[in-house]
Amino acid sequence: MKLTTRGRYAVTAMLDLALNGEQGPVSLAAISQRQDISLSYLEQLFAKLRKNELVASVRGPGGGYRLSRDREHINVADIISAVNESTDSTSCQGKGDCQNGEACLTHQLWDDLSQQIHTFLSGISLGALTARREVKVVSERQARAGAKDSDIYTETLVNAKALNL
Repeated sequence: MKLTTRGRYAVTAMLDLALNGEQGPVSLAAISQRQDISLSYLEQLFAKLRKNELVASVRGPGGGYRLSRDREHINVADIISAVNESTDSTSCQGKGDCQNGEACLTHQLWDDLSQQIHTFLSGISLGALTARREVKVVSERQARAGAKDSDIYTETLVNAKALNL
């Protein structure tokens, strides 16, 4: 089993939303900047997350996305499934036809691993991740970096206005 970029980015973006969405909707542009994920890629992911009722969109000024339910009730497996990822470790997609239409010697081993991975990811909620010290440290670092970027942007605008640019 290999989790692709799609699954990793979806979990990262949802965790960002859980960490930063308490004051209101979060724009995809803000998530894109903090997590260094393409805005167009986030739009594709969030369309799937919205379709699977993990997020809700808020239109208008100050709009963006919010979690559609409490972060304690959204687990990592839900997110990965929503973006069409699989935790299947078998070579036959769990069908049991891996060797000439029959199960191979190690089919059950890989199927058991798939179940373990799914169980593990189902047991981790966004709420549990947001409570982790190391997640908080990274989130605070990203917020400081974003504030610095914002200060530089504002300073550039002020200087441009002063020079009548």
